[in-house]
Amino acid sequence: MSDMTDETLMTEDVSFEGAEEIVDPYALSYETTEGTVYTVSGGDWDTIEAPDEGQKERIVVNMGPQHPSTHGVLRLILELEGETVTETRCGIGYLHTGIEKNMEFRTWTQGVTFATRMDYLTPFYNEAAYCLGVEKLLDITDEIPERATVIRVLMMELNRISSHLVALATGGMELGALTAMTFGFRERELILDIFEMVTGLRMNSAYIRPGGVVQDITDDQVQRIRETLPLLKKRMKDTADLLVDNAIWMGRTVGIGYLDLAGCMALGVTGPILRSTGLPHDLRKIQPYCGYENYEFEVATADTCDVYGRFLIRIQEMHESMKIVEQALDRLQPGPVMIEDKRVGWPARLSLGGDGQGNSPEHIKEIMTESMEALIHHFKLVTEGFSVPAGQVYSAVESPRGELGVHLVSDGGTRPYRAHFRDPSFNNLQSTAAMCDGSMVSDVVAAVASIDPVMGGVDR
Repeated sequence: MSDMTDETLMTEDVSFEGAEEIVDPYALSYETTEGTVYTVSGGDWDTIEAPDEGQKERIVVNMGPQHPSTHGVLRLILELEGETVTETRCGIGYLHTGIEKNMEFRTWTQGVTFATRMDYLTPFYNEAAYCLGVEKLLDITDEIPERATVIRVLMMELNRISSHLVALATGGMELGALTAMTFGFRERELILDIFEMVTGLRMNSAYIRPGGVVQDITDDQVQRIRETLPLLKKRMKDTADLLVDNAIWMGRTVGIGYLDLAGCMALGVTGPILRSTGLPHDLRKIQPYCGYENYEFEVATADTCDVYGRFLIRIQEMHESMKIVEQALDRLQPGPVMIEDKRVGWPARLSLGGDGQGNSPEHIKEIMTESMEALIHHFKLVTEGFSVPAGQVYSAVESPRGELGVHLVSDGGTRPYRAHFRDPSFNNLQSTAAMCDGSMVSDVVAAVASIDPVMGGVDR
C-alpha cells in the first residue's frame, strides 16, 4: 500500500464546511498522485481490483513490532514488489526503558542495577563496561583485586557462550531448524544454572560492582563449573553437526544479508558482522581490558560477508570462550574480590540466611563492634554512595554483538551527571537496509537473525 500524506488524502468523499473533501480510507481503492491505492481488508481475492497491465504495484508491509522474527519489539517497514524487498526501514523506540536517564538519579553503585538490564542477554558485559568507566573516573583501575578481575572474565565469557547460543537457537528456529532451537536453549540452561549458583540470579544480577564483584566464588562453585564444561562442549557439538555444511541451511544463509568491509566501516558496525568480512577487530586483542592480554585465544573471522559466515563465527567464538573460561579457572588465586579502599569498596561478604541473601553475620558483627565511625561510614556508603571526581571518560568492552561502550560524565557528586551507552545492536541495526534491499522477504528474516539485535540495548 502506498504511504498516504496530507496531500494524497484530499479527494472527494467526506466533506464539511471550511475544509476540503477527504477520501474514505476504507474504500476498496482510490486515486492518489502516486497511482491507485488498494485496500485489502479480507474477503475473496477475486473481488479485489487488480492494477492495470504494466502498472507498477507497490506494497508496504509492517513486520513487527510484535513479530517472532524481529528479536524483540523491532518494527521493519518493508516496501515490496511481489516477493522482492525494494526498501527496508527500521522503527525502534517501542521499549522506551529510560535507563540512561534513570541512572542520573541513582548513586554510582545503584547504576549497575540499571545498566545490567540494557542488553538483557549479556548483563555481565553491561555491568563490566559501566564499572570499568566508573573505575577510570576514580583512577582505581590498577587497584582492582586480581581475583575479582579473573572472576569478571570468567562470567563474561560464560555470558558470551549463552548469548551466542540464543542467537543460534532463535536464528535456527526462524529458518525452520527447530532442533537447533531446542539444542541452543538446552545448553544455555547449563550456563544460567551457573549464573544462579554464583550470583543468586539467572540474569540481571548486578554482580559486577565498581571496585570488584559483589561476592566471592567458592571452591565448590569452581568445581561445579569445571564439571559442567565437558558436558557443555559435548552438547555444543550437536548444533555444529546439525547445521555446518548442511545443504538446506546453507541454501538459506550463503550469500544472504551481504555486507562488505566498506559497508561495515561506513555504518559503524562491529562484532561478528564486521569479522565476517575478514577483519579481526576484537577489543579483547587490540584494546585489552580486565587482563585479556594474558589469555590465549584466537579471533574468529570469515571472508563470506554473509549470514553463513556470521553463523560460523559464533560457533567458533563459543569454543574460544570455553578456552578462556578454563584459563580463568586456573588463574583463580586466593584473595579479596573488592577493592580495599573503604571509601569505595562495597561490602562483599555475603551469606544465605532465612530471609534471603545478605551480609554475613560475621561481617555485620565486625561493622557493629569495630567502631561507631565504621558503622556510620557503612550507613553513608549504602545510602548516599561515594563521590566521583569531576570529569568524563569512555570505556568499551567486546560484547557478543560488538563494541559496547559507555560515556560517563561526573560533576563531582555521588550520581552520574550523564551516562550514555554505545550499544552495538543500535549501530548494527543500521545495516538492515543494506543487507535486505533487493532480497526476498524470507531473506529478511535470515539477515536480521544474523545481526542478532537485542532491543533492550537499543531502546535505552
